[in-house]
Amino acid sequence: MLIQSTPAEQRTVLHNVSWETFEALLRDTGENRGSRFAYDCGTLEIMTPLFEHENPKSNFSNLIIVLAEELDIEIRSAGSTTLKSKLQKKGVETDACYYIQNELAIRGKESLDLEIDPPPDLAIEIDITSSSVNKLNIYSALGVTELWRYDGEDLKFYRLWEGKYIENEFSLAFPIISVSVLSRFLQQSKNMGEIALIKSFRTWVRDNKA
Repeated sequence: MLIQSTPAEQRTVLHNVSWETFEALLRDTGENRGSRFAYDCGTLEIMTPLFEHENPKSNFSNLIIVLAEELDIEIRSAGSTTLKSKLQKKGVETDACYYIQNELAIRGKESLDLEIDPPPDLAIEIDITSSSVNKLNIYSALGVTELWRYDGEDLKFYRLWEGKYIENEFSLAFPIISVSVLSRFLQQSKNMGEIALIKSFRTWVRDNKA
């Protein structure tokens, strides 16, 4: 077992954890626990997010709502839903994830089963410190089409292509937005109130949408 603590995240890593134990931990700890799990073929990382981690998550959610509203795109937020596949022996709890292209396919559903339901179209992963598991491999195995990854400074967009992620400058779900533009607003968020940020971003979207 390895424990790593930082001002942004606290991580505990366990090895040789069976799939059955992983699922039992999910059941026993419930949906309202403060920590998030990532599981990859026997390696389990338990991460407890702190303030430096959670504030960017809030900003991402706000900006995505603005994008969807201004571009008139219907979405469904799946929050930090546990995405998992027993066949792949992989599971992850996102910082946030969204159904966009597949929103209609899961509209009205009260639970999610990736054995029969499509995976989210977009997932947000915030890792201020380095994770001990390869989350790109987990997300790609689960079939998440697009992944945005942020480490507190650098933002990257990934698109799933033939089973692997490739970096993209523009979002697949929201083609209007680029890494450079969104990075600029995330940087501004460090010295700007959230409402002011939303207003500024909304103005940018209105000025740049077709």
